[in-house]
Amino acid sequence: MGTRPWIVDDRLWVLIDPLLPPWPERSPVRRPVSDRLCLQGILFALHNDMAWQLLPLELWFGSGQTCWRRLDR
Repeated sequence: MGTRPWIVDDRLWVLIDPLLPPWPERSPVRRPVSDRLCLQGILFALHNDMAWQLLPLELWFGSGQTCWRRLDR
């Protein structure tokens, strides 16, 4: 796997996590990527002003499409 870059440190995540909507219990699929990693992918893409499809998979944030869908949700 490799070391994941933590854009959102533990102290900030403790503040953000309770504000996120819960994953739907009746969702047909389980969450493929954690909320924390998706949030980091979203912040990375927005900060670097990049297209979602260009989000590097090597950073372990999930695909750009996954991050975009989570942001939309």
